Amino acid sequence: MTEDNPIITATQQWLDEIVIGHNFCPFARFVRDPGQIRYRVCNGDAEAVLTTLAGECLYLNDNPDTATTLLMLSHNDFASFDVFLDILDAANGLLQHLELEGVYQLASFHPEYQFEDTQPDDAENYTNRAPYPTLHLLREADIERALADYGEPHTIFEANIATANRLGKAHFDKQLKQIRKQ
Repeated sequence: MTEDNPIITATQQWLDEIVIGHNFCPFARFVRDPGQIRYRVCNGDAEAVLTTLAGECLYLNDNPDTATTLLMLSHNDFASFDVFLDILDAANGLLQHLELEGVYQLASFHPEYQFEDTQPDDAENYTNRAPYPTLHLLREADIERALADYGEPHTIFEANIATANRLGKAHFDKQLKQIRKQ
């Protein structure tokens, strides 16, 4: 998919304005600026998502200059957060089946993301809310290296919650609505 795809454009804007803009991931800007992020859109069902994800693992294996892949799922089936959690579980199972646990790991983002023990409208859920259901394929070694260099990585999650609560639900609803309109 080209960067002219509106789903990719919205995801890039979300990455810039929310993830990097609010410093939810202090490492994202280091791979965003040099263009080391691969963006893919899958409009298929669960089987197509898993096939695409397996292909992205192969791509990252063969392209060490690409740091990570963001795989956006545009099929309506994944609009439900519960269904998305099922595909996330299957995707993690795929990594295990391919013996890629410890090589890659997945982060997940969804328009209705909800952490366990939170309410749907809690602002802290917006740290993982994105314009589209998204699987983020990361190299485990890159994560370990970044966390080792960070100093106190456990403070990232706490700072994200504090930022989200300070800005509030209305702020993020407005930002995400604007991004989806682009």
